[in-house]
Amino acid sequence: MRRFILASIFALFSIGLSQASTQQEIEQLLAQKDAPFGVVFEIVDGDGDALKWAIPAVNQYVKQLQKRFPDIGLAVVSHGSEQFGLMTNKQQQNAEVHKTVQSLVASDVPVHVCGTHASWRGKNANDFPDYVDVSPAGPTEIRNYEEMGYVLIEVEKP
Repeated sequence: MRRFILASIFALFSIGLSQASTQQEIEQLLAQKDAPFGVVFEIVDGDGDALKWAIPAVNQYVKQLQKRFPDIGLAVVSHGSEQFGLMTNKQQQNAEVHKTVQSLVASDVPVHVCGTHASWRGKNANDFPDYVDVSPAGPTEIRNYEEMGYVLIEVEKP
């Protein structure tokens, strides 16, 4: 029983640390004298509704970074179950998420989803609106950004 309690406390402590880490990473970037070439935000979550908290969080991070570094490159890659919230048939159900994604794309922040993951569920680029880029593979998209000099930020639930 004591091991269970200690394990539970450790797990809760770890969750608390991970929750704060995304904002901490943003604050570290904002404190730098010079901007990185860019930032790619990775969203990967098993919760199909995760974009309801993740996209608003990313939008805030984008605003903070663009205010401090107006010319910074920014991108978003969603490649977990949450990405299906960006499908065309979810536009009404997830109206705020879609509206925010459209706003991000309009401000030159591309939003990508994983075509491989989509294919596992019988979906393809035609199932997503034009403002969502369906990449062949989300992890490869992230690596491509990193190779260009983008810093990877894993978006975790605040």
